[in-house]
Amino acid sequence: MFYLVVDILGTIAFAISGVLVAMEKKLDLFGVFMIAFVTAVGGGTLRDLLIGYTPVAWMKNPIYIIVIAVSVVLAILFVEQLKYFRKSLFLFDTIGIGLYTMIGIEKGIAVGLLPVMCIALGTITACFGGVIRDILCNEIPVIFRREIYATACILGGVLYFLLKPLPIDAAYTYGVTIIAIILMRLLAVKFKLALPNIYRSGK
Repeated sequence: MFYLVVDILGTIAFAISGVLVAMEKKLDLFGVFMIAFVTAVGGGTLRDLLIGYTPVAWMKNPIYIIVIAVSVVLAILFVEQLKYFRKSLFLFDTIGIGLYTMIGIEKGIAVGLLPVMCIALGTITACFGGVIRDILCNEIPVIFRREIYATACILGGVLYFLLKPLPIDAAYTYGVTIIAIILMRLLAVKFKLALPNIYRSGK
């Protein structure tokens, strides 16, 4: 049950981030829904295909499409309350990567993958919906910029596997990992922390 709740919350967060980008690009209603949809399920679809889990999750359970549709409608209706597009997008995107990293890691554990592969799967789940969203909206994906994004997912995954052997309830371990990923991203942006840019100016 806890796993499903985390998955649904991640779906809502990414669907709303997709709506915000699509509306900023002035897409029509169908375009808004499609961007929200690929943002919410893109990473999970790639994850399921990589581990041979087919049909993929959103094809097996209609709740995902229902949740995305409701999220789209509510985000459109209350877009004025969300106020600043970029700040809102950043917030929902950050919440999404925290939640979806854990979903991907858990799927990797379920099929018996090594911890490093589980972390990779969690990072793919968290990041690639946003990659597809940004490409379709003609933006450079966040994951390819200097911002701490995928790195937060990887470090969160490492933290999870450090905490996992400890005598702590699994729900708390989940929660601590998700919060740690969200905080890492928030603090990195607040204090302008970034990976070095590999660039050499021409002579």
